[in-house]
Amino acid sequence: MAAESETIAEARRQMEICNSCRYCESYCAVFPAMAMRRSFAEADLTHLANLCHGCKGCYHACQYAPPHAFGINIPATFADIRNETYAKHAWPAPMGAVFERSGTIVSLAASIGVALLLVLVVLIKDPAVLYAAHTGVGSFFRIIPMWLMTAIATLTFGFAIVAMIMGARSYLKATGGAGGDLGPKPAAEATFDILTLRNLGGGGHGCNDVDDSFSMRRRWLHQALMYGFLLCFAATTTGAIYHHVFGWKSPHAFLSLPVQFGTWGGVLMMIGAAGLAHVKIITDPGPVSRKVMGGEFAILGLLFLIAATGLLLLAVRHTGAMGLMLAIHLGLVFAFFLVMPYSKMVHGMYRGIALLRNAQEKRRLAATAA
Repeated sequence: MAAESETIAEARRQMEICNSCRYCESYCAVFPAMAMRRSFAEADLTHLANLCHGCKGCYHACQYAPPHAFGINIPATFADIRNETYAKHAWPAPMGAVFERSGTIVSLAASIGVALLLVLVVLIKDPAVLYAAHTGVGSFFRIIPMWLMTAIATLTFGFAIVAMIMGARSYLKATGGAGGDLGPKPAAEATFDILTLRNLGGGGHGCNDVDDSFSMRRRWLHQALMYGFLLCFAATTTGAIYHHVFGWKSPHAFLSLPVQFGTWGGVLMMIGAAGLAHVKIITDPGPVSRKVMGGEFAILGLLFLIAATGLLLLAVRHTGAMGLMLAIHLGLVFAFFLVMPYSKMVHGMYRGIALLRNAQEKRRLAATAA
């Protein structure tokens, strides 16, 4: 059995103090889940860390936070555990090391992805075609053939999905399985928590996004980024349905569903990514783990660039700049697919599992008490 990390040992020390104090018991989902436990195995601490949304309320309220000798700093400690969780359950296993320098990896992947696609487009297309203005049905495919676009997208996105499923499988095994009742009620509660980001609401008064004052800013920005991302995915999905079911080839009219989904999704993604990056810059550094900041800034930057180049592509799609902008945008998208399983994006998967497990545990406790 592998020795536990120093971060796990430190988290156990802090949780034992918190479980004796319980001042923060009503602050978020973590502390009621903590109170269900008398001891803290690594699986328990991993679950609690992924249940934590980093709202920092406990840090600013804690009488034992630094500079107190106890040095209780749950947000930073749990952020470190989450990063270890992502690395430990990465698939293939050697890719776990990527999380230690994910900021650099994400940046390099984005640069290389754009460069390779640009070189590929230049090699397969005559400059007269590449820099010409293209209009009408199928103009994108005059620059990058549909078979090539589809092949690269399938390989990169398919790999990302497989890698994330394998990571979730490993995480579930390490933390003790599904956690109990898989009925509709706990699933509905977890889904509601995910879609509303309820735990970033601080019980209705907001979280300590920047300092010890309360705010909903981070919750709204997360929602903008999440729903913007989902709208962009909906744009791709409806575009595929248009093409393969109805035979309607891109580029589509501005008021069509794919373009509207993509436009508003891109705007929301840019607002969310830029806003979250700004919050990270101005926030109190006390409850923040510096180890994870580089990777978080890198993935936010990549998401912002994907959205921005998508909107620029819409603006120049009937001009001579369309070919290069298409290559840049797709290069960023394909790079994102490759790094998605080894970036902060996996937090949504692990946090979703933690929220489901928490909903199951609450029902099991209620049934036992009854």
